[in-house]
Amino acid sequence: MKKPKPIITHTAAQLAKTLGLPSSTGHRWELRQQLLSKVIDAVKREGLTHTEVAKAVKTSRTRITSILNRNIDEVSTDLLLRILESLGYRVTLSVHRQKLAA
Repeated sequence: MKKPKPIITHTAAQLAKTLGLPSSTGHRWELRQQLLSKVIDAVKREGLTHTEVAKAVKTSRTRITSILNRNIDEVSTDLLLRILESLGYRVTLSVHRQKLAA
């Protein structure tokens, strides 16, 4: 039996397409990953402990640890925004109209 060839994707949008999911799902994944990367960078830059971040955001230390370990399956986008805001960062958003296929 032939061994299946692995499929490699480099972006969330590519992964969504490969899985047959709508492109909007890939865009949401990318947005959340960008927010997560900014959270991790901000915590490192500020030199804060997980406990200090948790107190600032008013959530549990274990939840912050999970987030900083890139486990955001059960984490809302709102919480990622609240973390950044509690660390003194302002998040801006750019919205563009999607071109519809003919």
